[in-house]
Amino acid sequence: MDEEYKLINSPLSQTITREGVTVEVHIYRGEKDPGWILEVVDETAASTVWDERFKTDKAAFDEVMQTIKADGIRSFAEIPIKKLH
Repeated sequence: MDEEYKLINSPLSQTITREGVTVEVHIYRGEKDPGWILEVVDETAASTVWDERFKTDKAAFDEVMQTIKADGIRSFAEIPIKKLH
């Protein structure tokens, strides 16, 4: 019998717009997985996924906000695919 793999989406997932650039922040994990995945998708559907898993969805959200503050939101839009950390 196949078990369905269930994803849990964080309520902290959201769309962020700054400097005329919009990105979608996705924070999720598998139902039985301990770590949260952080993914940012830009307006062209290019995806940035962190290699590291976060202990909490709040830690993942804090990381994306810190990256936006330090590097600017355009850092996600100008390089279509990259991995951080």
